[in-house]
Amino acid sequence: MEQTGKKQGVYYLMCERTWVFFTLTAVGGFFGAYTYLLRGHVFCNAQTGNIVLMGLALGSGRWRDALYYLIPISAYLLGAFLSELVPDPIKHRLFIRWDTLLIAIEMLVVAGLGLLPDAAPAQISQVAVNFIASMQYNTFRQAEGVPISTTFATNHIRQVGVGLAKEFKHRRDPEKPYRARTIRYAQVLLVFAAGVSVGALCCGLLAGRAIWVTLIPLMVVFCALLHADLTVERDLLEEKPAGH
Repeated sequence: MEQTGKKQGVYYLMCERTWVFFTLTAVGGFFGAYTYLLRGHVFCNAQTGNIVLMGLALGSGRWRDALYYLIPISAYLLGAFLSELVPDPIKHRLFIRWDTLLIAIEMLVVAGLGLLPDAAPAQISQVAVNFIASMQYNTFRQAEGVPISTTFATNHIRQVGVGLAKEFKHRRDPEKPYRARTIRYAQVLLVFAAGVSVGALCCGLLAGRAIWVTLIPLMVVFCALLHADLTVERDLLEEKPAGH
């Protein structure tokens, strides 16, 4: 992708660039390793597991356990709620996009999580990651026209499967316009897995402080978004990213 952000005559905002999504996807994979290895052996980037566990608790009469799962679910819901309401007021009052402010919020949360002692209740980290993962998922939706989640991988696996099926069905066709999309989803999966692997390594070496490693890629993204908001995309603040 050129520095101008143009592809086939279309200008993509900085918050839609593929490299930004790849970077945030690696961070999402890192978060998954962090919460699973160090904070309660759970995955906080999505809520399917919590819904299942709440249903199991209800089905076995463990009412208190069932009520507990409402906490991370509510944190995720609140993240989506806020990230849907605040973008317009933010850009009108601060002259930056919500996407940029969100990355700053993520860095503050990450910095705080790294200060927690290893013996701190895992629920603190779980709820915090639920909250920021929800906002990130609801904010960064399409990478240069391709719908991509930066916090979990289920849909990407499905898309790769669909792409492989198309390859098989149209294997004799000379043109394969769907191939680039399939490759993109495969790349996202690899980036997510790489983030998990780096997260696992860092957690083993740094324990709870490992979460601070994600401040490096988040800072890179933040600086790029802020620079775009204040310079080349200053007159485009009213333009919504694709998918919103």
